[in-house]
Amino acid sequence: MHLLGAQEISLAYPNRPLLEGVTLGVEAGDRIGIVGRNGDGKSTLVKILAGVLQPDSGRVTRRGDVRTGYLEQVDDFAPGATIREAVVGEAADYEWAADPKIRDVMSGLLGDLDLETPISSLSGGQRRRVALAALLAGEHEVLFLDEPTNHLDVEGIAWLARHLNRRWPAGQGALLVVTHDRWFLDEVTTQTWEVHDGTVEQYEGGYAAYVLQRVERRRQAEQAEAKRQNLMRKELAWLRRGAPARTSKPKFRIEAANALIADVPPVRDTTELVGMATARLGKDVFELEDVSVSFPGREETEEDTTVLEDLTWILGPGDRVGILGRNGAGKSTLAGLLTGDVTATWGRVKRGKTVKVAVLDQQLRDLEPVMDDFVRTLLGQKKAAYQTAGGELTPGQLAEKLGLGDVLANRVKDLSGGQRRRLQFLLTLLDEPNVLILDEPTNDMDTDMLAAMEDLLDTWPGTLLVISHDRYFMERVTDDQFAVRARHLRHLPGGVDEYLRLSAADDAEAGARDAKAVGVRAAGASGPADGASGAAGTAEAAGEGSGLSGAQLRAAQKELNALERKMGKLEQSVEKVQAKMAAHDQSDFEGLTKLTQEQNGYREELAALEEAWLELSESVE
Repeated sequence: MHLLGAQEISLAYPNRPLLEGVTLGVEAGDRIGIVGRNGDGKSTLVKILAGVLQPDSGRVTRRGDVRTGYLEQVDDFAPGATIREAVVGEAADYEWAADPKIRDVMSGLLGDLDLETPISSLSGGQRRRVALAALLAGEHEVLFLDEPTNHLDVEGIAWLARHLNRRWPAGQGALLVVTHDRWFLDEVTTQTWEVHDGTVEQYEGGYAAYVLQRVERRRQAEQAEAKRQNLMRKELAWLRRGAPARTSKPKFRIEAANALIADVPPVRDTTELVGMATARLGKDVFELEDVSVSFPGREETEEDTTVLEDLTWILGPGDRVGILGRNGAGKSTLAGLLTGDVTATWGRVKRGKTVKVAVLDQQLRDLEPVMDDFVRTLLGQKKAAYQTAGGELTPGQLAEKLGLGDVLANRVKDLSGGQRRRLQFLLTLLDEPNVLILDEPTNDMDTDMLAAMEDLLDTWPGTLLVISHDRYFMERVTDDQFAVRARHLRHLPGGVDEYLRLSAADDAEAGARDAKAVGVRAAGASGPADGASGAAGTAEAAGEGSGLSGAQLRAAQKELNALERKMGKLEQSVEKVQAKMAAHDQSDFEGLTKLTQEQNGYREELAALEEAWLELSESVE
């Protein structure tokens, strides 16, 4: 079913055209990811399709009853509005709580926030979650999302992907999303639109399929041009010797796409990188032994807050480590221990004598003193050549790799946000640190620039620490992942998937504890007032032995049922993994190890849920 379409739309800025004669259609069931370089018109296209911006020419048509929702990059709320007012308006709790979709949105995005909190007092990440909740709580056939994952943590991004995948039945609704998060694109989209040079090219599949198809299209175009040149030479020869011979075009074989990557080596030569890193760093980088970090309370009556506790960790030359954790868990504190900005309250932090740390953070403070300088001038102040695992590169070559080759004559203040971010990364590398800490480095980067950044990091010889909610980037550039959980640092052999399973188990256990606490507090409470309905009286009688009121008993029973469903699904997952292990090649030890780790992760989560179920069931007996 056709939902909306664009016919021959064009839009130009005074200095250049942005879209030229673009025709597109959106059908029910479409899940579309929109990619392209910064400034090529991704957000502009979304605004035109959503009806927020009018094109210079052409038109956008939509089916008369189609309801659309649009999330823009800048979150705008009414002055003085609270979270409740922004999301559900004046609706009473019992009204919105009766809608399972709104309940899911509230618990998934706003479960840790007080709904009466003024939005003006929230952080940027919290405001983003409120804007998302307000949009997702509505009824829309088409959703336009512009950078929805900005400021969301790994759990929030995973929840959003799950919500969007089950929001509509198959073949219904439509989603168009602009994001630099490539894992998210692969998780929720089935088509990809690439905006470039005033046009929109369409590809089947998510981000991974788009990359393969784009490479194949480029290969075919190069082959076509080579054939055209050869044909011209052949035609000249044929004209000289007589009638041309008959030729036939070779048919495209799908195996050609796989052949493109069949002989591609691993993305990093780990042995060479570790060797170069050891030469630059020596054997010692960082060694943390029994380290704890506490911060004083805000008032004299408050106790100190312990952020990290009994932490023992060794970071060696060439290690490439990703740090995961909820917002506020202590990831930045851990990085501060390494940079020296945070002092350990207890324990010992040993730092190698040759360590030179550089931090690429979310701010652009490093560029503030040079805003009036030309990019070419800044690069001219650096060394003539830099050694990487791929050979020597000049500052100009590095700038070209990061897409800054055409802005060398520009002042820093005239660069876009994405260009400044790339310049900040480039200048950081040119300072030649041997330990690099990246704190949310992917903000304001398009997918092509992220790929270029990853390519540079693949040949960078040093110790790398990445703090990021961008799952694709994290898994792409690091070899090991750790999580800051409950003031401790835990290694994650199963990567981000293991972290999400552990977080889900923590949430389930916390929910069970809360439900049990409600039952304990209610044990001495009085029963329902005189005149209560017969149904409430029956519920109270059913929960008389447990000490719970009727409403509390129903809530506890509902939580028990939810836990039972989750345990059933986990048991099925364990059985599926066991079946895979039985059918797997028994000589493939690496594959069997991964399956065993996956099974153990499910079993750990199942054990946590079973314990939560037992505790909750005791409160309703």
